[in-house]
Amino acid sequence: MIDQSNASKPRDPRALNAYRHGLTGQVHILTPDDEIAYRKHCTGIHESFAPVGGMETDLVQAIAADRWTLNRAGAIEGSIFAIGVGQPAHGTSGNPQVDVALAQARVWLAEGKNLQLLSLYAHRIQNRVTKNKKMLDDLQQQRQAALQKVAEEVALLSQLAESKGETYDIERDYPRQALPPQFDFSIPEIARLATHLIRLAEAKKLLQATQRPLRRAA
Repeated sequence: MIDQSNASKPRDPRALNAYRHGLTGQVHILTPDDEIAYRKHCTGIHESFAPVGGMETDLVQAIAADRWTLNRAGAIEGSIFAIGVGQPAHGTSGNPQVDVALAQARVWLAEGKNLQLLSLYAHRIQNRVTKNKKMLDDLQQQRQAALQKVAEEVALLSQLAESKGETYDIERDYPRQALPPQFDFSIPEIARLATHLIRLAEAKKLLQATQRPLRRAA
């Protein structure tokens, strides 16, 4: 007979979950609550930066992981002070606010070295976040510039074909080898941007024509 005496017992919230991250392949060991929070945190960071391609995605995940670590460092610092405030003191002033301030001072005197190390640890992680953010910004700007250049070429070729009474088919006429090798642009994506550029140029031309002052008759 199977012993089911523990089947109905609630799981200890301090129990740890281990899961392999789908983007990095690394194993993360977290409590169930922290795992949910970590996944939500990473999802929010990825939605904010909207990475495209493996390199951008990797940089965004590195930023998300470091931001999580920074938040945890801040929480640890708060917990260190909370431990000191929660411990009974040998004497009290009779004023709760003064007692808290004195307890925090005692924590600083006792744990100052560890708090400084924690601050240095957080500073180094922030530098890494800044470095990765700069790399991500540069990569995304390069991708946008490359897409803009391709779309402008397609727009000009489309206008040239129209002026000759021809039809420009981007699928047929634009050589794939002309695309930047480090960026993977879809044909519909290029076509949409090219169409937008053509319409924008037409709108600017029409607006300039309507705002052109009329010459007075001599």
